[in-house]
Amino acid sequence: MQPLTSAMTTLKKSLLAALKSFLRGRSFLQALLAFWVNPKTMKEQHVGGKSMYPSRTIEEFLKEAEKLLLGPIDGDGLRRYSSELKFQFRERLHTHAECMLPSFNHLLPTGKERGQYLALDVGGSTLRVALVELRGREATGRESEIIRMDSFKITPEIKKLEGMSFFDWMATRIYEVIHKDASPDQDIIPLGLAWSFPVEQVSLSGGLLLGMGKGFLATNGLLGQDLGEIIKFACKKQGLNVQLAAIVNDSSATLLSQAYVHASTRFGLILGTGTNIAVHLPVSAFSRSKYGTRPESWFDSASHVIVNTELGMFGKDILPLTRWDELLNADHPRPDFQPLEHLLSGYYLGEICRLAIVEAVETAGLLGGQLPPSLEKPYSLDTEILSRMEADTSPALEKALEHFTKHHPSPVPPTVSDINAIRTLATFISRRSAALLAASVFSLWDLRHETESEHAKLTPTLSNDSAVVLPETEAEIRELEAAQAATPESTKVAFNGSVIEHYPRFRATCQQYIDDLVAGSEHPGSVDLVPALESSILGAAVALACATAE
Repeated sequence: MQPLTSAMTTLKKSLLAALKSFLRGRSFLQALLAFWVNPKTMKEQHVGGKSMYPSRTIEEFLKEAEKLLLGPIDGDGLRRYSSELKFQFRERLHTHAECMLPSFNHLLPTGKERGQYLALDVGGSTLRVALVELRGREATGRESEIIRMDSFKITPEIKKLEGMSFFDWMATRIYEVIHKDASPDQDIIPLGLAWSFPVEQVSLSGGLLLGMGKGFLATNGLLGQDLGEIIKFACKKQGLNVQLAAIVNDSSATLLSQAYVHASTRFGLILGTGTNIAVHLPVSAFSRSKYGTRPESWFDSASHVIVNTELGMFGKDILPLTRWDELLNADHPRPDFQPLEHLLSGYYLGEICRLAIVEAVETAGLLGGQLPPSLEKPYSLDTEILSRMEADTSPALEKALEHFTKHHPSPVPPTVSDINAIRTLATFISRRSAALLAASVFSLWDLRHETESEHAKLTPTLSNDSAVVLPETEAEIRELEAAQAATPESTKVAFNGSVIEHYPRFRATCQQYIDDLVAGSEHPGSVDLVPALESSILGAAVALACATAE
């Protein structure tokens, strides 16, 4: 049996490799897809010089697509996948340098932090500078407010600024926002930063600059230098005495922004173009090697830590892949690097649908057997178009038809049946994404329960002389409160991102899958998705408030 399995695997890899090489050759693609779909009936007929494929109705194609995309998550399939995913999560608590990364953030907000805080959000296309006021958790509905915020477009010209020139531009923008409130002789102005680029964090407030990618030249001559010192130096030129006190990534910021409002928040979820989850776990859950070189004082003060899971990197060899997923992976610049992200995030959902449409056109006569020229190019079907098509529930699908034909005109006008078929494909793909995201959240929730239980067994409640150890510092008090509320009955998952926020019924579908998984769990409680608006700015402010608390 082993040689046969090996041979089949080799054949499959060869076909995928061949497809990658000849993807732009329509005749090869047509022949391969026809063979793959129905090799027994591959008998080409030629009508008017045009290749016609074996008879297969759109209904038959959609029935198979539903089986491939949703079959593996029906019944107990999603729970089995969740268990396998949790095994991968647990394994990488001790291995793998690129995921399950414990941050330096170990303090969750008490909800008692008050005051005004300066926060920066530096993303791929926008710099935002804001003054945020925190009023406390008891100010229901008004816990936090952005008092003033200015956004600055990071244009291609700005991206080309090299080295300190980019940070000088940043400092000038910071000055424009806060100069009325600052004076040259005032005390240090603490700053919270949401940084959406790679950084080698060496402390809560310190990070060594790594390549930013996305066309930025700001790291030229500055690689490996401390980001906080760079920003401080640039701001000093503007007469601002700024001190970077907290650095967070987007998922950690999302978690912190809602933990300030809801004490039971233990997750920060991003699902837009990409995907990620931050989770609050016991320090003891990780091998010491995962923490790199950090001072013993950090371990003395930290019982829990916010973890950047890099969720998209998981799922290899356990995901329920279709042939369209395998085609996408085969043609990807980094195949197998982020298997789960391919099935979850907005960047890829449209491409999976496009690959299925190509097959349906060639093998089932979708769109009159004529693929719109614009859809021949990879990643040409934007996930936003699928979102708009799914939003149209009218019988005539007029808006869905309008959106599709506007972006993908074709010599053969699509029929309502064509649009309905594409819309149906989109619903299968988005529902699978919602289910797999729910499984990811549930698996991490389950892992939290297990690691908290293990942590409780390791944590002494009495000192050697049997006297109760009382917390002395604010940080110790926060840690004690976090430990006492470690496994709340109702756990909040703060979320942010275009797909989970705006894709029709995505959030509700994901929540239903989560509810079903939790209901069948041995652990009590519920897991609730809660929106985290402006999470980058608010999360940076909350991180700053925690870091500077007396």
